[in-house]
Amino acid sequence: MFDWNDLKFFLAVASKGSTISAARSLGVNQSTVQRRLATLEQNLGQRLVERLPSGYRLTELGVAMLPLAESVAKAAASFEQGLADLGRDRVGIIRLTCPEPIAFRLTQSGILDRFQRANPGMKVEFVLSDQYVDLSKGEADVALRSGDTDDNVLVGRKIANSLWAVYASRQYAERNGAPADVGDLAVHPLIAFEESMTKHRVMTWLKEVAPSATYAARNTSVLGMIYAAKAGLGVAPLPMALGDAEPDLVRLFGPVPELTRAWRILAHPDQRNTPRISAFFAFVLKESEALRPILTG
Repeated sequence: MFDWNDLKFFLAVASKGSTISAARSLGVNQSTVQRRLATLEQNLGQRLVERLPSGYRLTELGVAMLPLAESVAKAAASFEQGLADLGRDRVGIIRLTCPEPIAFRLTQSGILDRFQRANPGMKVEFVLSDQYVDLSKGEADVALRSGDTDDNVLVGRKIANSLWAVYASRQYAERNGAPADVGDLAVHPLIAFEESMTKHRVMTWLKEVAPSATYAARNTSVLGMIYAAKAGLGVAPLPMALGDAEPDLVRLFGPVPELTRAWRILAHPDQRNTPRISAFFAFVLKESEALRPILTG
């Protein structure tokens, strides 16, 4: 009989094509991957992969077994997630993911304190990341997201609008003048997202309205754009909820209609009706008027 845990090493090699890449994705040594894969094949009595100079290739049996192994891995992940969810339900923990600046504003506003007073025994924990965390994989329970959040799986409600405008530092505006409208952006150094985020609506808009503009700074996060703008490097499109709150920045023009999107509260349908998630959704919807200044500005 084989060890079910050995399947994840087979799946990693099948996905990555080499034991080096598989080891990196699993966070183990290459020798561990090779040993566990060899043990799996020995216990099965058949080869699952062929070792080639260019890497690893699945045997005919390996190809046939791959979807079955993926089903086992998915079932195991679902079991682990279900067990973790039951544990969180018992202690009332809600893992909330949202942009870092919004987490700060939520904390300072006292809204979360009111939630805990209204729901004794429940607690909100933040899951903060520059990238969207995957709710379907259990990386968080609830998301507050704005913008390009189309998802065929998650369910939720709109709770506010995300409004963006164009900002610069006071020193920059005094020294270089300020763009009065979109047509002036091309003659000012811009602050925006880096090339890996070209699909973000900000980048699409800037390419449309100022295709020949130069860039003074590129960042992977809105916070980075705020810091660059405060340093006087150029002008930046920013969420009004954050830009208007910075005393060192001035709003040059906006809101920009093309950048307006919805703020939504989202959850995976498997989690949406659990007691703790239902309680948090109900509270957020009840507090939507208090949330709008935090999210919209």
